[in-house]
Amino acid sequence: MHTTIPLAIAALLAAGIIVIGSFYIASPEKMTPSFGLKLPSPDPETRAWLRLKGIRDIVSGLVVLSLMFTTNPRTVGVALLAESFTAFGDMCNVLGSGGSRRAAFSIHGVTFAVMVVAGLFLINIF
Repeated sequence: MHTTIPLAIAALLAAGIIVIGSFYIASPEKMTPSFGLKLPSPDPETRAWLRLKGIRDIVSGLVVLSLMFTTNPRTVGVALLAESFTAFGDMCNVLGSGGSRRAAFSIHGVTFAVMVVAGLFLINIF
């Protein structure tokens, strides 16, 4: 199975989540609504917690990019499948917290689905 398109998708996902994470570190208050939840409080403590999400996002993207440069497509696929549970968990958290259903499904749900499909292609399931 040709892996060019799934690897390109993996690279785009990785770069995208690194950018999103950078925005969460730079301006967490502005990014929170895009996640699907309301900003609980605009205080320094809340910003610190939101920056943790930014750090998590950057690391997630770096893991995928690092594997792309150092290993084979199958390993990248396994990492995508494992990391897809972050998007799934985010979707469940937004839904369970009474957040935006639209954001839960259109942002986190779609990200989860794309990661799973790309990961399955890379491990040669499809």
